[in-house]
Amino acid sequence: MMGGGHRPVLLEAVVAAINPRAQAIYVDGTFGGGGYSSGLLDAAKCTVWGIDRDPEACARGATVAQEFDGRLLTVHGCFGDMDRLLNDHNVPNVDGVMLDLGVSSFQIDDPERGFSFRFDGPLDMRMSHDGPTVADIVNDTEQTELADIIYKYGEERRSRRIARAIVEARSNTPISRTLELADIVRDCYPPAKPGTKAIDPATRTFQALRIYINDELGELRRGLNAAENLLSAGGRLAVVSFHSLEDRIVKTFLRDRSGGASRGSRHAPQDVSAAQPATFTELHRRAIRPDDAETSENPRARSARLRTAERTGAAPWSLQPEDIGGAA
Repeated sequence: MMGGGHRPVLLEAVVAAINPRAQAIYVDGTFGGGGYSSGLLDAAKCTVWGIDRDPEACARGATVAQEFDGRLLTVHGCFGDMDRLLNDHNVPNVDGVMLDLGVSSFQIDDPERGFSFRFDGPLDMRMSHDGPTVADIVNDTEQTELADIIYKYGEERRSRRIARAIVEARSNTPISRTLELADIVRDCYPPAKPGTKAIDPATRTFQALRIYINDELGELRRGLNAAENLLSAGGRLAVVSFHSLEDRIVKTFLRDRSGGASRGSRHAPQDVSAAQPATFTELHRRAIRPDDAETSENPRARSARLRTAERTGAAPWSLQPEDIGGAA
């Protein structure tokens, strides 16, 4: 498996859902280390377009591509733009799209990227190296807005206390390191009881800041719409998510696009989406989860959820304002 030992989560289930075949074209919208792309390319004599906004991932793609005789092509960009990116390469339609959401193992394991509080590193967390860093956010954002970010994107109940502690700390000196921020957040929690197993108190705050700085939820909404535009009839969509915010967006999108939205009644108006033809058929009504063997081998897989669907021949739905804008 490619990816320097980083085994993709739910790989076999993703490949089975995409069901690759010879001469078909697929999109790996979150290329990362190339594990899912390699799985598809190993399964059939197909072509895969790997998209990633991280230039380091695209550089890895050049190495992976050497193993597959030109059947892997990488593109630097956001998967929310996949329809435009592939149209620029004269690829109007594809037979499958897979997305592995969130941060990659390569990003987590590099202290200089600042994604993890397991190491001391600069407080960065940018997936593309462009734009403001998390250090900019924690040092420059007003306290109420900072609390809202931590609550909305991290589902952190102590967001106000954490935001207040950050503002107090930065009044003395700017916060610039991952371990520095992690310690500020941990001090907002009481000590854990001996023998209890709980996630690190800094986890939700780091998640919130990472999602916000990279507009991950807005990117996901745009990506689902782009996949709807790009997939041919019969094409497959597979999305792996790792927390409830992402999974909720995917679940709602597929429910609505498969005709599962509320049909209304004489007492309540019909949902506008219910009147539109279904553009997807869900392959599984419930999310696929990793088994005990996989979670034992790869603890990161524990929270993974895979949702899959097949494209119908109906025309894509028109975009909603939230699908076009930024973070939501």
